[in-house]
Amino acid sequence: MRAETHILTRFPWAAAKRAAVIATILCASMAPVARADYAVLQSGQRLHITGYETIGETVRLTMQGGTLEIPAASLLRIDPEDTFTPVKIKLLDVPFADFIATSATTHGVAAELVASVIAVESNFNPNAVSVKSARGLMQLMPQTAARFGVKNVFDPKQNIDAGTHYLKELLLRYNGDLRLTLAAYNAGPDRVEQFRTVPPYRETRDYVRRVTEKFNATLKSSDHLLASQ
Repeated sequence: MRAETHILTRFPWAAAKRAAVIATILCASMAPVARADYAVLQSGQRLHITGYETIGETVRLTMQGGTLEIPAASLLRIDPEDTFTPVKIKLLDVPFADFIATSATTHGVAAELVASVIAVESNFNPNAVSVKSARGLMQLMPQTAARFGVKNVFDPKQNIDAGTHYLKELLLRYNGDLRLTLAAYNAGPDRVEQFRTVPPYRETRDYVRRVTEKFNATLKSSDHLLASQ
């Protein structure tokens, strides 16, 4: 992962593509909500929303700061804020699965995505250091680790939490576009903004392909052990 700068410029909402876990929808009918509720996704992710609308095979979620469209099949249910029931998420058969599950739940990112990024970044080696000084399981650059308050970058729990938090920032920034999110995680948001697509770097394009392939494979092969949020 290269150095990044914290810029709030976003791609146009309507132009970005969405990435979500495709599964059978369990929520048959929906109507706009009048107050803050939670949208619970099939992956276990929950999003704080102020409204939602069904548009064909997609659902438009309204949140503070903007809107997000997701495939209807990725939505499990809508829970009122005052009666939210924790959803069970998969405990993956990978090293540091507990830390991954906790961070995924805290930051609302699919655990399979976090595990896939770790696998490609460090092959689950908590002491990994790159030639560019990226460190730990999720290969955090020093400035990124500092921004997220990491005291010991080689501590698996701290590294995973910061890396997952950063992934969530990028997912929101690029409106759920997985390719742009991964490209920015690898090459930095500045390069994605410069090219307005995945930068034409072999390393970055290979990185996006490898993480995406591993993510899809993890979704298909992950076991059925469940851990409560």
